[in-house]
Amino acid sequence: MSTSGRGTDARTDGRRAGANTTDRPRDAHTGGPGRYRTDTGHTDTGSTGAGHPDNGRTDNGRTDNGRTGADGPVVDRTRPRGIGPHRTGPRTGPRSGAGVGRGAAFDVRDRKSHVLPARPGRARVDGPPPHAGVVGGGIAGLAAATALAERGVRVTLYEREYGLGGRLAGWPVELADGSVATMSRGFHAFFRQYYNLRELLRRADPGLHSLTPLPDYPLRHSDGMLDSFARVPRTPPLSALGFAALSPSFGWRDLLRMNPAAALPLLDVRVPGVYERLDTIGAADFLARIRFPEAAQHLAFEVFSRSFFADPRELSAAELALMFHIYFLGSSEGLLFDVPREPFPQALWEPLAEYLRDQGATIRTATAVDSVEPVRGGGLAVTAAGGTAVHDAVVLALDTAGLQRVVAASPGIGGAAWRAGVAGLRTAPPFLVSRFWLDRPVAPARPGFLGTSGYGDLDNISVLDRWEGEAHRWALRTGGSVVELHAYAARTDGGRAAVRDRLLEQLHRVYPETRDAGVVDERHEWRDDCPLFPVGGHGSRPSVRTPDPVLMVAGDLVRTDLPVALMERAATSGFLAANALLARWGVRGHPLRTVPPRGRSALLRALASLGRA
Repeated sequence: MSTSGRGTDARTDGRRAGANTTDRPRDAHTGGPGRYRTDTGHTDTGSTGAGHPDNGRTDNGRTDNGRTGADGPVVDRTRPRGIGPHRTGPRTGPRSGAGVGRGAAFDVRDRKSHVLPARPGRARVDGPPPHAGVVGGGIAGLAAATALAERGVRVTLYEREYGLGGRLAGWPVELADGSVATMSRGFHAFFRQYYNLRELLRRADPGLHSLTPLPDYPLRHSDGMLDSFARVPRTPPLSALGFAALSPSFGWRDLLRMNPAAALPLLDVRVPGVYERLDTIGAADFLARIRFPEAAQHLAFEVFSRSFFADPRELSAAELALMFHIYFLGSSEGLLFDVPREPFPQALWEPLAEYLRDQGATIRTATAVDSVEPVRGGGLAVTAAGGTAVHDAVVLALDTAGLQRVVAASPGIGGAAWRAGVAGLRTAPPFLVSRFWLDRPVAPARPGFLGTSGYGDLDNISVLDRWEGEAHRWALRTGGSVVELHAYAARTDGGRAAVRDRLLEQLHRVYPETRDAGVVDERHEWRDDCPLFPVGGHGSRPSVRTPDPVLMVAGDLVRTDLPVALMERAATSGFLAANALLARWGVRGHPLRTVPPRGRSALLRALASLGRA
C-alpha cells in the first residue's frame, strides 16, 4: 500500500510518518480526563472509553474550533457538542409523559423471549425527590440514569470524558486532507436480541432509525472457506443444524468424529447453573472436548470468544456457552445485526443526552470522581473535581480499573470480601483498532463487515463507507474508502508497531486491491480496559447489589443471574441497579426482557439432562 498526504513511505520509530496513533494505556475510567502523549509528541487529554468532544460541527462536517498546530491537529476541547462546557443542568422540566410507561415496546421476533415485569409501586416519586449520583456515562450509566430520571428521581451523571458513551464514545480528528472525521474504538454490532440496550436507545429514537441492518455476518478463513449467516434459519435448533449443513467447515466425517456427549451442556444453558458446571473449564479446552472441526472452531466459536477480547484459552467456558445460547440455541433473533448510521456520538449519545436533560437530569462531563464515602445519618458523599456532593444513592457504572480505583480510594464502602472481589478483577489483553482513509475504493463486492480467522492478528475488517454516513460522505467526496481493522488479544511481544504492520499486511491478503491504495490518513487506538472473564472467576465478580443498600454497581463486568452479555449486560445491569433503588423508594421499576432463560424446547432440555445424569 502506497501512502500519500500525511502518510508517506518514510518511517519514524516504525510508524508511517504523520500517522496519528494512540499507543497508550489510558487512565482508568473514573470520571475525568487523564493525560497521554501521542506519537507526534503532542500532549493531549483523554482516557479510557471516550476521548475527545465532538466540537461544534457545521453542516459541511468541518469543525468551527479545529486548527492545525506544529505537532499536528489541535482540537479545542473546551466545548463538547451537545453537552455544554462541562456541565448541563436540567431543562425547565420533563416533557409531558416522557419516559412514563416506557419499557414495554420491545422490538421482538422471538415469542419465547423472557419478560421480567416491573416491580409494582408508584408511577413517579412523590414529594421531594431522592438524589442519585451515577458515576460513569457509558451504556450502563446511561441506562441507570435514564431509568431513575424517568421516575422523577433527581439524577447527576458524572463522566470523566468530554462526551458520553464509554467504550462506544467518539471524538473528532482532523485528517491530512483538512476534513474532520469521528474516531472511535471501532465497530460494534447491535444484535436484535439486545432488547434492553435497544429499548434504552428508543428513548431518544423510538423507531431506531439511527440503526441500519447489515445483510450478512460473513466469516472468512485464510484457507478460503467462507461462512455466512444470511441463509441460516433463525429459530433453534434449525439455526445450528442449518449452519452445520450450509457451512463448508462442517463435513460428514468431521461430524462423525465429534463428541456429542461433551456438547450436551450447550442445549440447556441456564444462569447461574452454567457457571456452576463450566466456569472451571477454559473455552479452548471445552471446544477440544467436543471435537468440533478445527475450521469450525475458528469460524464460529472463536468469534464468540473474541467478542470478549480474550484468548479462548483464558476465557471461561461458561461465558462461551452463554454466548452460544444467546445467539444460536436460545434465541430465534438470529446472528444478523444492525449498526449505527452515523458515528456513535451523533447517532446515539447526543440524542440520549438531550432526552436525559429533558427528564431533569444533570450531566457533568470532564468530571473525575475521586471517591464515594458513606455519610453519617445516611447517603453517600461523592467527591469529584475538587468538590463534594451528598447523594441518597449512587450507581458505580465504571470499567474495571475505574471501579478498582474508586473503591480503593473509598475505604468506607463495602465489606472486606466485596472489596477483595473488586480488587481481584482482571482486564482482557490489549486490542488494537486501526482505521485507514484510503484514496481509492475497495472492490464493490466487499461486505460492510467481515470476520476473519487464520490471518494472524486480524480479527475483522469493516468498510465503514458501506454503512456509516460520515464515512460514506467522505468517500463520495474523495473517491476513496474508509477501512477499519481489529486485532483482539493482540500479541505485542514484538512491539505495538509490529502489530499495526501485520494488520496492514493481512488486509492486503484479504482485499488485494488495497495494496496499491494510498493512505490519506490513519488512526490507531490501543486499549486494554475490557473485563476478562477468566476460568473460575465468576463467583468473585461483584453483583449489582453491594453490602450497602444504597450503593449499586453496573456494567458488563458485573455478575447477573440473567442470560445477557457484552453491551446488553451493561444496559441490563444499569436498569437492574435503577430498579433496585426505585423499589427501595416505593416507585415502580422498569420491565426487562432477555432471551429464554433455559433450553428452548423440552427435547433440548431432555437431551441436556443426559449429560447431567
